[in-house]
Amino acid sequence: MVGAATEPAVFTVFAAALLTALATGLGAMPLAFTKRASGSWLGVGNSIAASLMLGASVMLFYEGARSDPRKTLLGASVGLAAIAFAARWLYRRENLRFEALRGVQARTAVMIVAVMTVHSMAEGIGVGVAFGPGRSFGLLTALAIALHNIPEGLAISLVLVPRGVSVPRAAGWSVVTSLPQPVLAVPAFVFVEAFRGALPVGLGFAGGAMIWMVLARILPDVFRSFSGRGETNNVGLT
Repeated sequence: MVGAATEPAVFTVFAAALLTALATGLGAMPLAFTKRASGSWLGVGNSIAASLMLGASVMLFYEGARSDPRKTLLGASVGLAAIAFAARWLYRRENLRFEALRGVQARTAVMIVAVMTVHSMAEGIGVGVAFGPGRSFGLLTALAIALHNIPEGLAISLVLVPRGVSVPRAAGWSVVTSLPQPVLAVPAFVFVEAFRGALPVGLGFAGGAMIWMVLARILPDVFRSFSGRGETNNVGLT
């Protein structure tokens, strides 16, 4: 139970994690000044998104391996398997809709939102655990994650906007993917030892899920876009 003396600290943890989530929406802002042009816009957007997500995955694996390489590898393996299974289930939903999107585009949008939400769960735990040693270290970690979330929001928006989702809606969905951060930061702070042991698994899981998304869905879309074929019902490495 959290006593009265720790309540201000709990509020600080929640507020800091909430700000990291809101920062994700800033990633959509550059797209507000970009005109949609030819079909190659989808390929360019997917290329940048893939680069950002691969970079984030490397950082996740690095941070996890510093703590426990075996748990990180386990998490990555489970993440790859889980997201592949989810994709197979999702691609059977032929009438799936997301915003105004349908079919393959709707499935891709749902997958990017789901994968980045899973990713944010690990970051939320990271924020909470970081407040364990003290307020200053926790705030510094939250600031670093907030800055890191901006390009993640850009990656999400670069997948959604070229497919027809408006920039404000893409910003909103970017923030939604990061809401697990304030939700999980508080219990991670209160039960810091238990969550610290699970963090490498979470980091590996999120990294594995993002790697699958890049290799199985985004990069094939890049090749199709630049080859002039656009998106098809090819589901990639499922």
